[in-house]
Amino acid sequence: MRVLVTGGAGFIGSALCRHLTADADNVVVVLDKLTYAGNLYAIAQLRDLPNFIFVRGDICDGPLVSRLLDEHGIDHLIHLAAETHVDRSIDAPGNFIETNVVGTYVLLHAALNYWQKLSPAGQREFRFHHVSTDEVFGDLPFDGSLFSERTPYAPSSPYSASKAASDHLVRAWRHTYGMPVVLTNCSNNYGPFHFPEKLIPLMILSALAERKLPVYGTGSNVRDWLYVEDHARALALVSARGKVGESYNIGGRAECSNLDMVEQICALLDEREPRQDGARYAELISFVVDRPGHDRRYAMDIGKIEQELGWRPVETLQSGLAKTVDWYLDNAAWWQPLQGAGEATMRRGKAMAL
Repeated sequence: MRVLVTGGAGFIGSALCRHLTADADNVVVVLDKLTYAGNLYAIAQLRDLPNFIFVRGDICDGPLVSRLLDEHGIDHLIHLAAETHVDRSIDAPGNFIETNVVGTYVLLHAALNYWQKLSPAGQREFRFHHVSTDEVFGDLPFDGSLFSERTPYAPSSPYSASKAASDHLVRAWRHTYGMPVVLTNCSNNYGPFHFPEKLIPLMILSALAERKLPVYGTGSNVRDWLYVEDHARALALVSARGKVGESYNIGGRAECSNLDMVEQICALLDEREPRQDGARYAELISFVVDRPGHDRRYAMDIGKIEQELGWRPVETLQSGLAKTVDWYLDNAAWWQPLQGAGEATMRRGKAMAL
């Protein structure tokens, strides 16, 4: 495949690029604006590969997108570029509308013009793969229910609303213009190169710095966790073999409450990097006032991608989390310049006595 990956220097995008470039028959072109969450370090090992091309630019730049599609004869466009942090979306929703909604429209417009000029064989080969989130489905009760591909959309935050809007645009381009699209909705990712504002790296790095470990509310909110390399395999598979017009849920079958997650991280660090005073890292846990509209639970039914495409997560939460902690311990050169980024973006609330 000749693939254009938007957001390819980001957390999930860089994992996908590492996976795709491992096949020498693929040519991977990355378009990334290099905002705070994009980092060339994440793709440094790819920069000298003959089948990898990096372009710094904005998905809202329609002429640039059109030029890249034409120049590189793109077969598949995999769209990951997005503003993703819920806390940031509460404080600055305009950025999310611009990138996630307007940016997706610009890509769709350019891709449609490109696709319409292709030969019949090229049109059959082309795919616009839109990568989205489980958060578009809203909130689940603690009753064992799961999000399926048929779950109605009910986004709760400005972030999830912007992603829901972009999902609807992609489906509209399929229904109205016939453009070949596929969609994926994933659960919470974790693993190497995860930006420090997210829960797992924030807790790892805060613990290593002997800072408080802030947990929203009572920590009872539950998420399904997906190791990023498992997600990368799934994305490549859906792009190559997914049925046009269909969406696929991707999850890790690894539900865990936020408090339990933080406690697992603390236990791993107790084993690998004990505190000098002998105290347990869990003693740093601090409960803070919950953020507005905090969804209770997300959980994914991944039966469709398992049955139709044969994909399954390889990592369990225990194995993936251990690999993640070890990666952060071994890669201070990446995260040390980013220290404080997570604390700066977590919404502030008075500590709660629980």
